Amino acid sequence: MDLELMINSFPKLLNAAVITLKLLSVSLLIGLFIGLFFAILRLNKNTFINRFAYGYSYIFRGTPLLVQIFIIYFGLGQIEYLRSTVLWVILKEPYWCAIIAFALNTGAYTSEILRSAFQTIKPGIIEAGKSLGISNKVIFHKIQIPIAIRQSLPAYGNEIILMMKGTSLASTVTIMDLTGVAKYIISTTFKPIEVFIVAGGIYLFMTFIIHNLIKFLEKKYSFN
Repeated sequence: MDLELMINSFPKLLNAAVITLKLLSVSLLIGLFIGLFFAILRLNKNTFINRFAYGYSYIFRGTPLLVQIFIIYFGLGQIEYLRSTVLWVILKEPYWCAIIAFALNTGAYTSEILRSAFQTIKPGIIEAGKSLGISNKVIFHKIQIPIAIRQSLPAYGNEIILMMKGTSLASTVTIMDLTGVAKYIISTTFKPIEVFIVAGGIYLFMTFIIHNLIKFLEKKYSFN
């Protein structure tokens, strides 16, 4: 076991973890809005709208994240029309292609998590708001959304952790995130075990932080 390599690799991998956290945070932020939007569509009684939202969720939950990244990064770049539009400014960058793939993927899972949370809200709570003369819009924004977010915290916490680990696939499109830098160090030292132990330890630490943050939020916003 090369301890010197592990010690020397740690600062480089720690700096690369910042890129991983940026990928994660931006993807989750965009994915949360996407998920809320499609969760609302899933609750719509219109069959076409409901099926459309379900189709989005089914496609992105039913296909591997790696395939989605490749389609967005390699596939869209082969469409001649896109290269002549302003979209190409974004699609030509590996970083933003990864963000798009991650956001769409986590958005699909988030939509199902929020949809389930909305459906568990007791009708009596909504009826009580209406009896007080509160409009449906206010009930939705001030009552239903906060309750749904609280009830979805455990499942959404798992989604955050899964997405954090999923960001390691960004290295497949040349992004030097935590996994990307680990691969580069291994290619020059030919010692994968030592490097991946350090990288794995950093991933484990980030998981520990996220897990405890979600537990803190669960206790803070508990209804009990």
